[in-house]
Parts: sequence; structure tokens; C-alpha cells
Amino acid sequence: MAQKIVTVYTDDLTGAESEEVQTHSFSLDGVNYEIDLISENYDKLFEALEPFIAKGRKRGRDKSTRHTPKPVSNGTSAEELRAWARDNGLHVNDRGRVPATVREAYRKAH
Repeated sequence: MAQKIVTVYTDDLTGAESEEVQTHSFSLDGVNYEIDLISENYDKLFEALEPFIAKGRKRGRDKSTRHTPKPVSNGTSAEELRAWARDNGLHVNDRGRVPATVREAYRKAH
């Protein structure tokens, strides 16, 4: 038995099918949106938003796309806490949240 899979690209605004449909992302009031549009409808979206984009302030990319280690305690990263814990005979997982007991022991030691 043969199987044929067909992918149909559809413009979310008009429902028109096209190979030129692309996904576009935008945010408003902290909510992220995605919409699939042909270039003509993307141009309409951009024209509608352009006056607001021109007067708005850029904030950069969404922080969730960045992979910068965040300080956990007194500027100490999770990786540094894990290394300290292992050096001091404490069990700590390679990933996930550093246990409060480890953070507290580190704080007391420093």
C-alpha cells in the first residue's frame, strides 16, 4: 500500500492556499502571536503596524530565546553552585533548579 502526504499552506487571514505562505510572529501586551500569511497580507499587516513601529521603542529579542545563565544567589550562577556542591560532597542534579538546601549551605559557607 502506498501513502501520499500532501502539505497545504493556507493564509490564516483569507484562507487562500499558496506555496508562498510564511509564518510571522508579533507581540502585543506581553502576548506572543504567530500568523501564516502570503506576502500581500503580510504587507497589509506591516503597513497597519508601521506607524506604531516607527514611534515605538525596541526592547530586543524575547528573553526566552536567550541562553544566558541567570544568577541564583548573590550573583552566583547555578553552574557555580553545582560545582561548589560537588566539591563539598553534596548531591546535585546536572539540570533543573538547584535545591534550596544547597543554596543555603553555599550562603552559609560564603
